[in-house]
Amino acid sequence: MRIFIDTANLDMIREINSWGILDGVTTNPSLIAKEGTDTRTRVREIAEIVDVPISAEAMSLEADGMIKEGRELAALHPNINVKLPMCISALKASKVLSGEGIDVNMTLIFSPQQALLAAKAGARYVSPFVGRLDDIGLYGTEILGQIVNVFSNYGFETEVIAASIRNPTHVLDAASMGCDIATIPYNVLQQMVSHPKTDEGIQNFIKDYEKSKK
Repeated sequence: MRIFIDTANLDMIREINSWGILDGVTTNPSLIAKEGTDTRTRVREIAEIVDVPISAEAMSLEADGMIKEGRELAALHPNINVKLPMCISALKASKVLSGEGIDVNMTLIFSPQQALLAAKAGARYVSPFVGRLDDIGLYGTEILGQIVNVFSNYGFETEVIAASIRNPTHVLDAASMGCDIATIPYNVLQQMVSHPKTDEGIQNFIKDYEKSKK
């Protein structure tokens, strides 16, 4: 499973990239607003740091606007793919953009049916929001697994990005289901590194090493 980071913070991207595990970056308008910048500026800056896929979100709500904005975003850098929110306009735009060789990441996916339609419309990625499904009393990872299974049944080339990841368990479930990608917040990536028994083992090794020097 490939690991993306879900952030628009340059320092976080640099740090996770230094770990040697980073396969991509996803952004959204909320994440970029926190950084006090704009989408076009920030995705250019990210592209200078890492040579990986970068998702940038189009804000138009009509198909023609999505197509125009998608072309503009994709022209900023070869690594940029265009995020579109799941709706009829986005399906229309995805068909056109994918036909032009522009990768589309269909976001705000909450059901296997939505994912199926996005794949049929040519989306390169679909992003089911696992955590937000949990928030409304559903099992986000169960729906994620259904999407992975449907795509496997029919050989879709569309890749599944587990999004709205809230904890390391979400990542484990996604990996166990054979999900292609998980886009993970910085704090969850840090949590994945840690384990109390690892910390205990390190401290024991240090103590024993110090004893051996005496």
